[in-house]
Amino acid sequence: METVTKVAEGLINYEGIHEKMNKLKRKCDRLKNREEDVKTELEYAEGLSFKKRRKEVENWLTNVASIKNEVEMMEQQVRESSWLSSHLLQEPKIARLTEEVRELIHQGQFPDGLTLDVDGNQQIELITTPLIGQKFQQHKDEIWEGLRSNNVSKIGIWGMGGVGKTTLLTHVHDELLAHQDFSVVWVTVSQNFSIQKLQNDIAKTRGLNLKNDDDEMKRAAELAQHLKNMNNFVFILDDVWQPFPLHKVGIPAGGNGCKLILTSRSLEVCRRMDCEKKVLVTPLSKNEDWELFTEKLGHGRALSPEIEPIAKSLTEKCCGLPLAIITMAGSMKGVKDIAEWRDALEKLKEPVAERNDDMGTEVFQVLKHSYDQLKDLKAQQCLLYCSLFPEDYIIDREKLIEHFIDEGFVDGLRNRRAGLDRGHTVLNKLENVCLLEAVIKKYDGKRYVKMHDLVRSMAIQTGRAFQFLVEAGEQLREIPGEEKWAEDLKKVSLMKNLLSHIPSSMSPKCSRLTTLMLNHNLDLKAIPDCFFSRMPQLRVLDLSHTGIIKLPTSISELVNLIALWLEDCKELKYVPSLETLKALRRLNLRKTGITEVPDGLDMLLNLIYLNLKQTLIRMIPDGILSKLSCLQYLAIDAELRLRGEEIVELNKFEAFKGNLCDMSSFNTYVRWREENGGASNYALLLKMTELTATDFLNDVCTDNERYVYLSGCQISESNGRDERDVYLSGCKISKGKCGEDSFVLPKDVQRLVMQNCNDTASLCDIPSLHNATKLSMCKIRGCQGMEHVVCSCCSVPLIQYLDSLLLGDLEELRALIGADRCCASASASSNLLQPDMFSSLRQLFIWKCPKIKRLFMRDLLPNLKNLVDLRVGFCENMVEIIGEASDEDEDDENREAVSTTSSIIYSLPKLSYLSLYKLPKLKRFCTSKIVFDSLREIKISQCPTLSFNGDRVQNDGTYRVVNSRIGERIG
Repeated sequence: METVTKVAEGLINYEGIHEKMNKLKRKCDRLKNREEDVKTELEYAEGLSFKKRRKEVENWLTNVASIKNEVEMMEQQVRESSWLSSHLLQEPKIARLTEEVRELIHQGQFPDGLTLDVDGNQQIELITTPLIGQKFQQHKDEIWEGLRSNNVSKIGIWGMGGVGKTTLLTHVHDELLAHQDFSVVWVTVSQNFSIQKLQNDIAKTRGLNLKNDDDEMKRAAELAQHLKNMNNFVFILDDVWQPFPLHKVGIPAGGNGCKLILTSRSLEVCRRMDCEKKVLVTPLSKNEDWELFTEKLGHGRALSPEIEPIAKSLTEKCCGLPLAIITMAGSMKGVKDIAEWRDALEKLKEPVAERNDDMGTEVFQVLKHSYDQLKDLKAQQCLLYCSLFPEDYIIDREKLIEHFIDEGFVDGLRNRRAGLDRGHTVLNKLENVCLLEAVIKKYDGKRYVKMHDLVRSMAIQTGRAFQFLVEAGEQLREIPGEEKWAEDLKKVSLMKNLLSHIPSSMSPKCSRLTTLMLNHNLDLKAIPDCFFSRMPQLRVLDLSHTGIIKLPTSISELVNLIALWLEDCKELKYVPSLETLKALRRLNLRKTGITEVPDGLDMLLNLIYLNLKQTLIRMIPDGILSKLSCLQYLAIDAELRLRGEEIVELNKFEAFKGNLCDMSSFNTYVRWREENGGASNYALLLKMTELTATDFLNDVCTDNERYVYLSGCQISESNGRDERDVYLSGCKISKGKCGEDSFVLPKDVQRLVMQNCNDTASLCDIPSLHNATKLSMCKIRGCQGMEHVVCSCCSVPLIQYLDSLLLGDLEELRALIGADRCCASASASSNLLQPDMFSSLRQLFIWKCPKIKRLFMRDLLPNLKNLVDLRVGFCENMVEIIGEASDEDEDDENREAVSTTSSIIYSLPKLSYLSLYKLPKLKRFCTSKIVFDSLREIKISQCPTLSFNGDRVQNDGTYRVVNSRIGERIG
């Protein structure tokens, strides 16, 4: 009976163990399912490169793998073991395993998530090139300055393709990671951009599954909500090609310490994305490019003496573009044969797209994509046109735009001004996408553009598809043979070569040629008469800066010619009749040797531009100008005088540079402008004294003396700005006897030059000047009646808006500001000064004014807050620059008693350049202490008695200024 009972109990326990084992297996299956889900999520998240699994998840997976093995072993033991002998041992193990599985299931919920944000730690692998050069370090410092600023939420990094924007940003990215305070997300914006795609890319970096697949607004809200929960969040968008509203994507910028950094090839993108800080990444300097080349080349030892100069030439051909340098260096790794190096250098003379090497693919495609992304046919045409100029050529913006007008790139606009504005807009666009480089020459302040060599190479190759032949600046001594002059050519540039001869029988058959540039071939004396006879569609012909003596007879066959450029053909004495060139719109004869107006000029009814400056033409026959009804621009020599009545008959006239024959003509033209809305530009000369053309507006600077002397009034170049200039010489311009103006000054005049106008004691005596609210520059020379520039009660607008004032050879000038003669009893004291008097003045030059003792009164100092450049020279009685607010003739001996340690401290906060020259009696700058916040150098020459802020000046030279005191001599 006892045995039966034990058997029954064993059977019951056996059945119970299997039930418990099945329960364990079911729980283990749940654990396995969770394990699979976790692994799938981890695989997805870690594949984004910005996630890593949490340590507790890693431990959990290890424990799951272990428990699974134990369960499998337990199951095998139960299946194989004798129920009579082992059930008592197995039951506790099954209970333990069941509890452990239950616990692992619970732990596998991971309320804090499976992964940690590592914010692109994987991006470290992207940094293959160290930052080279001081510029990159400066750029990086600028970015960090923006990141730390509370006033900057968006930073734009822009520059041409391949210049190193992404490389720079990866360094910033890794430094952000090193600061544990930042969370970082990096997204490369694809060129086939869309809001939805960008949202998906961002969501992937955050491990998000956006629920509203088709609703961009809801997706944006969901994304923004997630990103707002992140503090000190830096969002990096690399390679942005077009602007887009951040809120439509769901990117919060500015809140919760969130910062946005983007890279783009376009400044316009940075502007339209409202980047408060914009960092331009420029190509490497000469030394920096060589450092990058050798670092990437990876030679363990120095290059051989034979190869190194070739390698340096290769590097120079890359023009500082890191992508090109790295590509070139990579292709030359391990190359020891000098023949391969020479061959590589020879290949670089070919357009990049024609080469089958890495330069011909990687670099060309990067640059070509920038061209394609313009998506503006006119802008693309303008860029390709720039490739007609030689390598490294600095192109004058104004002349370039004139060529654009000739070519029809900016045509169809209502007037000349609109065309020029459109041209500047196109050039700005090309600069802003780094396909052109902006250049400003210091000596003339004009704006120029330049093409990066590799961009030019890409443009030349692209232009070939449009039938361009470009051999500019190639040092050609012979013109290309007729076999190169394909019949379908449209544009040919042979400018700036060494051409001196064209075969007498040469007549290229180019029936579709529209543009031919032979300019800047200085030794080219003659062109065969038949040369143009088979170019029926030629529209633009540039022969400027050549030595041609006469034009070929075949020029009369160019009935479709739009523009004829002959500027600076000094040997050209004669131009044949132009009567057949009825389509001609531009005729530029500036600086030619012609003495008469060309025959047939009156037949050019479509002419809009005529330049006769600096020629020997002294007369335009009556009636010719009136027939040129389309004329918009006219420039004539200073010796050629026109009547105002001739000009006002031209209904479309917009711009005039020249001399008007008398005061009546001057007034006629000015009144006509005012009546017609004042839309035209002008550089008007009214010359009543005999001066040669070379006397006008020459700024004479010796090598050792940086002082400017006005020797006259000359019609100068525009320097890329609107021209509103008036030059007066020997004119009577003060108020007439009956209270009428003796002349009418344009209300919008910007620059006024007066020479030998001796009937004015002050500018206040010129009533029409009271209406000149745009005047920014005034030069006065040799006006012997002038005693003061303005009176203390003066209401002339120039006292508020004037930017530059230059005074020279004024023998009677006693002070800058004098007492108002309407208040003869009053001195020029502070209580009479206008509050804005000279408040905009940045530049003040004064020289050869022997009677002036003090330049201006001390009480004017608060108004001179914008003064940057002050130069005084050859004023033999100048005692001090800033004097007391009292009569300028006060005895100087008594003034010595005035303390130079006054408790009142004055300031010239922006003064940066001070030059004092040949002032033998100058004792001090001011009787009070002056603080110079911006002055770093002062040039002093032949001022033997000068003290400066209490410092005695021992020697002539240039001195460093530190804390408003003269320091060491530096020149």
